[in-house]
Amino acid sequence: MALVKWVPTTCVYCGCGCGLLLEAAGGKITKALPQPAHPVSDARLCIKGWNIHQFIHNEKRLKKPLIKKNGSFVEADWNEAVSLIAEKIGSTIKAYGADSTGFLSSAKCTNEENYLFQKFVRSVIGTNNVDHCARLCHASTVAGLAGSFGSGAMTNSIPDLEQSKCLFIIGSNTTEQHPLVATRLYRALKNGCKIIVADPRNIPISRFASLHLKHKPGSDIALINSMIHVILSGGLMDKEFIDARTEGFDELKASVADYTPEEAQKITGLKKEDIVNAAILYSKNKPSAIIYSMGITQHITGTDNVRALANLAMVTGNIGKPGTGVNPLRGHQNVQGSCDMGALPNLLPGYQAVTDSSLRGKFESVWQCKIPAQNGITLTEMMGEAGEGKIKSMFIMGENPVVTDPDSTHVAHALKSLDFLAVQDIFMTETAEFADVVLPAACFAEKEGTFTNTDRRVQRVRKAVNPPGEAKADWEAINLLASAFKAKGFDFKTAEEIFDEMRSLTPQYAGITYERLERESLQWPCTSETHKGTPVLHLTQFTRGKGKIFDIKFKEAAERADDDFPFILTTGRLYFLFHSNTMTGRSPSLNAEVNRAFLEINPADAEKLGIKNSEYVEVESRRGSVKVKAKVTEGIREGVVFMPFHFAKEAANVLTGRHLDPIAKIPEFKVSAVRIKKS
Repeated sequence: MALVKWVPTTCVYCGCGCGLLLEAAGGKITKALPQPAHPVSDARLCIKGWNIHQFIHNEKRLKKPLIKKNGSFVEADWNEAVSLIAEKIGSTIKAYGADSTGFLSSAKCTNEENYLFQKFVRSVIGTNNVDHCARLCHASTVAGLAGSFGSGAMTNSIPDLEQSKCLFIIGSNTTEQHPLVATRLYRALKNGCKIIVADPRNIPISRFASLHLKHKPGSDIALINSMIHVILSGGLMDKEFIDARTEGFDELKASVADYTPEEAQKITGLKKEDIVNAAILYSKNKPSAIIYSMGITQHITGTDNVRALANLAMVTGNIGKPGTGVNPLRGHQNVQGSCDMGALPNLLPGYQAVTDSSLRGKFESVWQCKIPAQNGITLTEMMGEAGEGKIKSMFIMGENPVVTDPDSTHVAHALKSLDFLAVQDIFMTETAEFADVVLPAACFAEKEGTFTNTDRRVQRVRKAVNPPGEAKADWEAINLLASAFKAKGFDFKTAEEIFDEMRSLTPQYAGITYERLERESLQWPCTSETHKGTPVLHLTQFTRGKGKIFDIKFKEAAERADDDFPFILTTGRLYFLFHSNTMTGRSPSLNAEVNRAFLEINPADAEKLGIKNSEYVEVESRRGSVKVKAKVTEGIREGVVFMPFHFAKEAANVLTGRHLDPIAKIPEFKVSAVRIKKS
């Protein structure tokens, strides 16, 4: 009988950071169970967590490097594959310069891998053209909260949300996307907490809300500014907090005077009385917390949306205490960590600006290289420039932009336009099909490292079994690639060695060690080995000193419903599936729950179009069309339709556009004008 062992590690299916116990026997993972007394998941898992082991030993896992020859992939050895990558990318740099290359890191990978990836790009390739999927989900959180507070991260901890007396949930289907965070919200509800939901769809938690605001997609700023208008008009602000801890209040006060509930009603489609009630509920039931996700961030006004929420928290003094705060919920398990590690074109690890010569010099001294002084370009800009022939070579680690990026027809065109593409992943994805070289990667259960979850909690990832065939941990592959470039400083033997170099350069992580993480998780900032970590940010002052209150004005979405495209499409995730479905799509239990896309449409809209439930319809935007089954439901407001984005064959992102937030460069996934007809 094979010896059974239980390996504690961290779940990969969202930003909650739940504690798993993987049962391993005979070189296979046979079961997943929740860790007892885990600080986030508290001995619970969602359905994805319980079934997380099902994809790990799938027969379709990549097991050897692949090189495309005459249009077909053939197996190769690692030396041949990484030598070819170094030769092709090296030729691109020689002919067109380092900035003609682009590199996508991954929030699915560990902190150590993201740190090493951006170090390789900056110190070996010589460009800052490095980015990852946070550009598509929470880039506006980083930009918005850093501007308002000085730190672009969740201000509070998941457990202390139970202490809230009011929860304002806007643009977050928390129960489906972050189930173990939602557990804390239901506990707060049981303690008498009032819940306000702002979402154009009925979502599970809206059934328990004191108020459900089904506002028009893209009208968030009008709603938030009007709530602030009501709060100021009624004397419900925290004047002492505003005076002592913020700047810019007078400009905001003058600005929101125009956002009366009557005016906001015209923009949002809400009743003015509901806006007034929301403002009163949020400001009078302290401590109040704001929870948001991609319903706020994925707009051309994503950064302004986040700043507006920060304004709301500051004028009511709901910041710097348990049960309060502005709390973005991250989609991937390591979006927070990937940003912390500097997998961004303008920031080195620890949010240290690449344009600051003294900060850059600190890294140059340790890395023994020169780092380019100018910012690189973002993921969304890389795809644009690839399509224009300016980016010639790309390396993509653990991402699937053909399914997840906006305007996927354009993404395919961009990847086809490259002279060379290398992809590193655990399965042959829709993106890897375009590659010249594919490297097989280890999954989370097959390597060591750390993830940082949505509340800044750093936790261990532990190896339970060996990877299949010749697959390697991503950090090992980067070491090999750097060696092919004859680079120094990439001779790491363990993930811990990488972590120790990283923390020596990253003040927020300076006090976190593998030894400490064996005993406990730690929330950054943790600045020394005696520091206990920081569950709540901005207790007595903001990271930037005083909180910055921005004067935010409402702007229309890039696309509006019109006679040609009379509906607004919004996209999102489903409870049973994760991201581009490369892992959950190979789980029999999860796949049995849902395996096709659908279009939610209001009964009144369906009747006008003669569409019945479960009939196929054609959904068309200015970029393409998709055939999909209709799901007629009262759960979505008239004029708005919804599709999940997980599916490659019924791809919602064929329809979405490339309109970008001017600051964060995040696309506007949540508002696309479409028309619908029976198929």
